[in-house]
Formats: sequence, C-alpha cells, structure tokens
Amino acid sequence: MTKQLFEPLKLANGTVIKNRLYKGAMSEGMAKNHRPTDELIRVYQRWAHGGIGMSLTGNVMVDSRYLGEPGNVVIEDDRDMDALKRWAQAGTENGSHIWMQINHPGKQSPKSLTKEPVAPSAIPISGTAGSGFNPPRAMTRDEIKDTIKRFVTTAEIAKEAGFTGVQIHGAHGYLVSQFLSPHDNQRTDEYGGNLENRMRFLVEIYQGMRDALGEQFPISLKINSTDFKEDSFTEDESTAVIKKMAELGMDLIEISGGDYEKPKMMSDGEVYFLDYAKKISREVDIPIAVIGGFRKKESMTEAIETTDVAMIGVARPLVLRPDLPNRLQNGTYNDIELPRLKTGIKVLDDNIGGFAGLTYYEQQISRLGQDLPPKKHTNAWLPLFHLVRTHGPAAISPRRR
Repeated sequence: MTKQLFEPLKLANGTVIKNRLYKGAMSEGMAKNHRPTDELIRVYQRWAHGGIGMSLTGNVMVDSRYLGEPGNVVIEDDRDMDALKRWAQAGTENGSHIWMQINHPGKQSPKSLTKEPVAPSAIPISGTAGSGFNPPRAMTRDEIKDTIKRFVTTAEIAKEAGFTGVQIHGAHGYLVSQFLSPHDNQRTDEYGGNLENRMRFLVEIYQGMRDALGEQFPISLKINSTDFKEDSFTEDESTAVIKKMAELGMDLIEISGGDYEKPKMMSDGEVYFLDYAKKISREVDIPIAVIGGFRKKESMTEAIETTDVAMIGVARPLVLRPDLPNRLQNGTYNDIELPRLKTGIKVLDDNIGGFAGLTYYEQQISRLGQDLPPKKHTNAWLPLFHLVRTHGPAAISPRRR
C-alpha cells in the first residue's frame, strides 16, 4: 500500500531523493549564539536514520539583527563552517537529503528580539498576535538590495557546507511573503504595486542564488496557497507566482498557507492544503510538495497515489516518532494522534494555543537532541511558562481582532 511513497523522485536537474517523504521545517530554537549546536545536529541525524527522504531545516536567518524566534541559526558569513559541515553531514546520512530553509522574518520578529523590525511597508501585525510584535518601518531600497545579497550569501555557505539544497521561505507572513502580499506591501516603487513588482524581491533572490549556486543545485520555494485574509495574497496570485518561478527554473515548490494573523499552518487539522496542491501540480511542470496535517498512512499514500503531488511533508509527527518513514515502509506505523494542548482557560486556549504548540514541539525536539524520548502530554502550561520566560508577558496577551 505504501510502495509509491518510497519510489525515488528525480528532479529536472538530476538530483534524486530516495522517497516521497520530507521533514517539514519546524522551529527548533536550539542554536547558541546563532550557531548550530551538537544537540541540533544530533536531531537531524536521528531523522536521517529514521528514513526520511529529505529534511528541511527550521528557519535559518540571514541577518542577526532580525530573528524570527530565539535560538535561530543565523548565517551571515562562514565563521561557523565547521559546525555547518557537521550539520550537513548528519542530515545526509542514510542516503537522506538536507535542504536549508533560508528566511528573514520582516515584521514577524517578536518584541523580545527586535525593537524596530523592517517590512516592505510600515504596516503593523493586527489581530490577536499583534501585541507580541513592534510596528515595523518600511525598508529602503538599499536595505532591500542588501537583504537580497544576504539570502544569496547564506545559500552559498549552505552549499559549501554540504547541504544538498536550499529553500527560500516565501510563506507564513515572513519577509518574502510580506512583499508578495498587497496587504503588507503598499510600496509605490518597483517593489510594490502590481504582482509583477511585488514578486520582484523573490525573483531577485532566486536569480542571485541561481547565478551563485549553478544550474544543478536544488533551489526550492515555500509559498502560501493563500494568506486566508481579505485584501491579501490570493490563490490566483499564488498560482501566478508559482508559474513564474517554474518558468525561471525553480526545482521544487512547497505549498503551505497562513501567517501569524491567520495561523492556518499551526492547525492540527487533517490535510488542509492538498486540494490547492493537486490543482497547481496539474498546471506546472515542476514537482509540487505539500505539507499540513499528514498523520494517517491512508492520507499520505492517497496523496501520492491519486494525485500529481510529488512529495508529502510531515513535521510534528516526526518529532513524536522520528523513525516514522521506516515504520511506514516496514508496516509497523500506526496512525498518530497529536496532543491537543490545553490550559483549561478558554480565552488562552483560543488565542495562543498555536504558539503553545510551537513551544511544546521545540521542547520535544530538544529532547530528541539529547537522545531522550519525547514527552507526550496535553498540559499547555509548561510550554506557556517557557514562552513567557523567553518572550515576556506580551506573548500571552490576547488582543481583539
């Protein structure tokens, strides 16, 4: 029943990924002084030996002034090359790939980390999540050009270190996503306005990477199917961007959705981006990967066997079962139920349950890095206390939408 899940995927550039399962990017929060730690490296070794075809790293930031979360790895130069090489080596054991996800948070840099974040336009984050972020200022053209160079530099170092691919994070409301969004990007220069201008930032990052990395090195894009907000990035616009990036030579597109204002990507629901991924995979001649809610063997196999989707992303289940691919292949996998974290206080659970979940999984990834088993529980207070220690009380301050 799972045979097609374990067929190799050959990309147009000749790269071969041994199966159709990839580890989706998750925040690990395990870097020290922006450097990968032994514990972080060990986690990726465990996932490689667990049988995954390709691991996407969590956010690797291009600028130490602007972090998405505490404990982000930051790569601005080659000073940490030895540790990066060990990370890449661990992630490529057992015939696995490891692709570095490269990112800039834009205005989604928490108050505890950034006094004045930057964004395409000076538009603050609204909704419940907004209280955790300072209002941004609009980037200058020089800052835009500098940031593009930073993305390219990080990608070059990733390749030199031995990572087998890179991914531009263009989803979830981070900086690239902000440029794509007409809600977040209200610039009047060549980087704002119509969709062609709004995607210019992404296109220039990709073209810079391609020139630096060569035609044979895999470059991927993570993009929202939609932002799930009014006056924002739509499915039609997402389709247009994907077609443009396919035309330019992008090697693989990963479909997700939402941002911190509409955090669809934090939901534990079952397979919520597959319909769009099926649609777009029929419209472009480029492998489409999809993540979001895959926990059941049946849903994983059906997605590969009955659609044109090329890869299935699994994230949180791999924290609780790092050998999930091996179990699927040898027939010992049982469908997993993810713990639903609750405090027992409805307003907290409604407003910050997703952020408690992020922290819970960071804690479990840390345990994996220490060669400890994950702890499966539903008590949201433990991750929330950790969240407050890290970000301060603003992290759990509900705000009306």
